[in-house]
Amino acid sequence: MAVTTISLRPMTTGDIDAILGLEQAIFSHPWTEGILRDELAGRRRTYLVAEEGGEIVGYGGVMIVAEDAHITNLAVARAARGRGVATRLFLDLAEGALDDGAEHLTLEVRFSNLDARRLYSRFGFAPVGIRKAYYVDEDALIMWVTDAAGSDYRARLAAIREGLQ
Repeated sequence: MAVTTISLRPMTTGDIDAILGLEQAIFSHPWTEGILRDELAGRRRTYLVAEEGGEIVGYGGVMIVAEDAHITNLAVARAARGRGVATRLFLDLAEGALDDGAEHLTLEVRFSNLDARRLYSRFGFAPVGIRKAYYVDEDALIMWVTDAAGSDYRARLAAIREGLQ
């Protein structure tokens, strides 16, 4: 049996069609081509794709505003779940945001998305509130890491990375 590996790289506009396919397969209200293009062109935004065997199996993004890094999206193809793809994407996004001067991390997640909430909790995110009807059909849980610039948080990220080895 052939062993394939997951590789991460920066997203380009050439990836948009594949990302649109992921969005439509995963989300009830997928991002549009226009949103993806705007995000890729936006200031202080980083988007990464995860590839396996030449196919995009996931992507994620972060936007930095002042000292806050907002995880804008994280998506992994259903067939690629459970293999650390989301963890690897999230690690690279968080570390990159901290390297770029972020001191805090934040995101919104569907209240019903327990798998994502577990992942974010593992990364030290704590719930701080709810955004009503954020996803049109569902509320979002707002989560933050307020001490991300400290050495303790870097140690947490290093431990998570070590666990992937």
